[in-house]
Amino acid sequence: MLPKIIEQPAKKLIGFYIEMSLVENKTQEIWKQLMPRLNEVQQVVSADLFSLQIYPEDYFSNFTPFTPFTKWAAVEVKNFDTIPEGFQKIEIPAGKYAVFLHKGTTEMFVQTAQYIYGEWLPKSGYQLENRPHFEVLGDAYLGHENPDSEEEVWIPII
Repeated sequence: MLPKIIEQPAKKLIGFYIEMSLVENKTQEIWKQLMPRLNEVQQVVSADLFSLQIYPEDYFSNFTPFTPFTKWAAVEVKNFDTIPEGFQKIEIPAGKYAVFLHKGTTEMFVQTAQYIYGEWLPKSGYQLENRPHFEVLGDAYLGHENPDSEEEVWIPII
């Protein structure tokens, strides 16, 4: 599973976020906020959905499953001119990303993460950069419980 290395321009997203940890996983809560309100969003770039994580700077060096981080459920927009009431905005800064393809259920994601952070990254010559990590849920995303589901995993690197 070799990644594509992509120099990504900045992206504007709107959606909802929540503070959580891996032990106290609240991912479904923010998706339940976003999905019924997608039709309110104007100037959408594509039908892709974004699952985004903002980790504290020392998250990976002092990792525990209890360490809190910020989780987003969002959609990319052309600009921030029209934001529906209650939505929050975030801009992902431009930068280099390693893009992996995860195929399988959410439960299988731990294997993908172990490969990325435990095998690929230490041997790659790259380092993590303190920018948002995100997954793009596009046309091949069939739901978190479908073993044939696919999503792109974007890891910020330098």
